[in-house]
Amino acid sequence: MRPDDWYLTEDVDDFLARAGDFLRSRPGTHVMQLTWAERVRVRGAKAFGTDAPVFGVLERAGEVHATFYRLPHRGCGLSPLTPEQADSLAARLAALGHSLPSISADRSTATAFAEAWQRHTGATPRLRDIRLRQYRLGTLTPPEPPPAGRGRVLGEQDLDQAIFWCGEFAKAVGEVVTLNAGTWADSRFADKRYTLWETPDGTPVSIAGMNPVIGGQVQVDIVYTPAHLRGRGYAAAVTAEVSRAALAAGAREVVLFADLSNPTSNALYQRLGYRPLADWAGYEFPGAASEVG
Repeated sequence: MRPDDWYLTEDVDDFLARAGDFLRSRPGTHVMQLTWAERVRVRGAKAFGTDAPVFGVLERAGEVHATFYRLPHRGCGLSPLTPEQADSLAARLAALGHSLPSISADRSTATAFAEAWQRHTGATPRLRDIRLRQYRLGTLTPPEPPPAGRGRVLGEQDLDQAIFWCGEFAKAVGEVVTLNAGTWADSRFADKRYTLWETPDGTPVSIAGMNPVIGGQVQVDIVYTPAHLRGRGYAAAVTAEVSRAALAAGAREVVLFADLSNPTSNALYQRLGYRPLADWAGYEFPGAASEVG
């Protein structure tokens, strides 16, 4: 496989015209490719930094076999790759002088690419501590009985509430982000639909969000309950609510990610009907520039 089998473009519409059918053929597996391409398409490339995002398509004899994206400040995301495909991509990007601060993908792909990138650039990969498992919804099984209360969808009038809860979630997972009325629109949280679980007296106790339907799939992201309110069934109830909403919106596949170090959340999602799809890993390349070279 030749490195120049990879077609690179800064035009997201060009990328989707070439790879859209391939991505939509397995929307759950390609959730990150679909999600970030749509965000770039809707917001415009300039919303993601001074350098343009880069998209890539592996094409042979007119058939698409794999894709990747590279966003300023956000690293590189890869569709599933064989070791040979990973090596050809690493060779192409290295030859063009690209600098990659990080990559993420299913575990075997991430490992194969990290090793290939080290061979072609000498950069030493560092495995991220957080290990994720991707789940895909089978048959939704809501908790029975649910905890007392109800789900409530947040609207535009609830912006302050959404900002607060997403900020709490970001702090809990170690995500470095400043969320306020001025930064909200440019954040990854802005394009989600949020549902709160409220107790009978109207007190919000848990939140879950879902991305728009993109390519036939919906990603449930985020799910958060304050530590002092956990263990009461609130997260299960609100996750069931957004999962039901995703199906009602027409999603063929509903997916989410869970931290493998948290057995409670992994067990919760499986009780609701989510089934493991793939384990994910991320690698960082210390010392790499944060922009494309």
